Amino acid sequence: MDVQKTTINAIRILSAEAIESAKSGHPGLPMGCAPIAYTLYQYFLKFNPKDAKWDNRDRFILSAGHGSMLDYSLLYLYGYGLTKEDLMSFRQFGSKTPGHPEYGHTVGIETTTGPLGQGIANAVGMALAEANLAAKYNRPGFDIVDHYTYAICGDGCLEEGIAYEACSFAGTHALGKLILFYDDNDITIEGDTDVTFKENVGARFAAQNWQVLHVDLVASPDDVDALKEAIEKAKAKTDKPSVIICHTRIGYGSPLEGSAKCHGAPLGVDNLEKSKKKLGWEYPPYEVPQEVFDHCAEAAKTGAEAERDWKKLFIDYECEYPELAQEYKDAMAGVKPDFDAMDDLYEFDKPMATRQTSAKVLNKLAAKMPALMGGSADLAPSNLSDMKDTDEIKYGTFAPDNFGGRNIHFGIREHAMAAIANGMQLHGGLQAYCATFFVFSDYCKPAMRLSALMKLPVTYIMTHDSIGVGEDGPTHQPVEQLIMLRSIPGMKVYRPADGKETAAAWVSAMRGAEPTVLVLTRQNLPQYANSGKEALKGGYILEDCEGTPDVLLIGTGSEVELCVKAKAVLAEKGVNARVVSMPCIEEFEKQSAEYKASVIPSEVQARVCVEAGSPYSWYKYLGEKGEAVCMTTFGASAPAGKLFEHFGFTVENVVEKALATVEKCK
Repeated sequence: MDVQKTTINAIRILSAEAIESAKSGHPGLPMGCAPIAYTLYQYFLKFNPKDAKWDNRDRFILSAGHGSMLDYSLLYLYGYGLTKEDLMSFRQFGSKTPGHPEYGHTVGIETTTGPLGQGIANAVGMALAEANLAAKYNRPGFDIVDHYTYAICGDGCLEEGIAYEACSFAGTHALGKLILFYDDNDITIEGDTDVTFKENVGARFAAQNWQVLHVDLVASPDDVDALKEAIEKAKAKTDKPSVIICHTRIGYGSPLEGSAKCHGAPLGVDNLEKSKKKLGWEYPPYEVPQEVFDHCAEAAKTGAEAERDWKKLFIDYECEYPELAQEYKDAMAGVKPDFDAMDDLYEFDKPMATRQTSAKVLNKLAAKMPALMGGSADLAPSNLSDMKDTDEIKYGTFAPDNFGGRNIHFGIREHAMAAIANGMQLHGGLQAYCATFFVFSDYCKPAMRLSALMKLPVTYIMTHDSIGVGEDGPTHQPVEQLIMLRSIPGMKVYRPADGKETAAAWVSAMRGAEPTVLVLTRQNLPQYANSGKEALKGGYILEDCEGTPDVLLIGTGSEVELCVKAKAVLAEKGVNARVVSMPCIEEFEKQSAEYKASVIPSEVQARVCVEAGSPYSWYKYLGEKGEAVCMTTFGASAPAGKLFEHFGFTVENVVEKALATVEKCK
């Protein structure tokens, strides 16, 4: 038996069989890429299936996630715990083999992929994390952090704009331990890529400071030696990332080889049998010869030995550098400081924009959290999202000559920025954040959605949060973005009203197991005497009245000031109002029914919700008789004060709405 060839064909046939059983899936990529994946796993990938989360493992990402059966076939053959029954239940409810790879669901899957191009950017984030942690923790003779990040992408990934953004960033930052395999088969769902994608991909990558290598798997479909040579060259070039352009045939070995018909549909029973015959596969369905498992186990054994050697090295490292070793272990374990003991986070003595209060909190946290790392999409001077050097700490800029820097210049690449932050968080050892203007969350949203899907505690700093942006006009004034992000399951959105609420938002983000968006103002806001850690509950009583209130004034962010001032005016008119600050609806909804009722009592039907954004977040709190002061149109170009007045964000209008809802409730 040629065990190498048989193993490659096992990957192909297992993938095709599972897809046929499911009557759904994408056999073309697994059949074409099988020799690439095999060569990587068998001869290069540093992994231990018995300890899939080993810190110093190499990372492998299938960016073209529709080819997920490639992943599952590999995990099955290489001993990650998947069973034959798991393969047979591909794409079925509750199985370990869902239609696209899902992080946290299947052991061995490093990130959730499927939306094309996202995996490439995640891989860039992982390579960035490796470079940063190596610069911080490695010492002569102690390469504690030393691994590669590999990814497979297809034509579809490279057609997506995020791939341009991410690969440009990787080349600019010389991430030499990133290796990308491009499955160049010239086919997408609609047919030959000649109708959509005719550029010189190699020239494009070379222009982005990548090493470009080629392997012809059309003339020689299972040329493992050529793949080995290319990977060795890629690993040897450490001053720039490498792309290995693999010229392949989609659906290799099947009658549909080279056709779009095998991209996103099962081969069919007859074609599957013909594929087996052509590939010389004579085993029953889902059966693989023991020689293949033994062969794959050799690679797993090599990885286990590598982990044992690393652990021995780390023991010596701990003896030589005990404080550094402890910091590394804390970073990888996600250990956080005692935020309750950091009372200075909540100290503000004058009106400030919440982007300014955020900057103060960020820098106080950075001094206590060596793992905190992030940056902005070319807007740090406006987002105030950089960590400032002090006499004690030099944060520096992450760059090819300073991989230990903690401030990242992402460039004007919002989509890739968010996905790179996901990759950093997935890698471990870093607490990732990123920043841009709130309106550009539209560009970040696909990656933010995946943050929530994977339950990654990435922090998103989003400033210039409303029509308060002013003269820049409606293109830069977010209106619908709050409701967009609040609608994402598992996403936490904070819009603080002052410095103490901003501090609480940061603490919530750092403690949380989900992504958090900090929606912050450009304009100054007052500091409230009664605000503070109560904001951790998402909503609370900021100012109250004697007895049962006649009306509830519920606001977020800059509009809380209108509620506070309206309360005073209403008091003069004999109307008792309670001001509820609601910086985070998601956290408020997590509280007990008793607490929520104490803040928003059901017997008080007169309510006004005030927010310079879409009203759709507020109908559940308004009830049948409440009034909303919100945005139902786009903004305009004018000074902020004029816009707030024009769109009804005035004390007078809030008072008028309050009186109207009180009247309706009589």
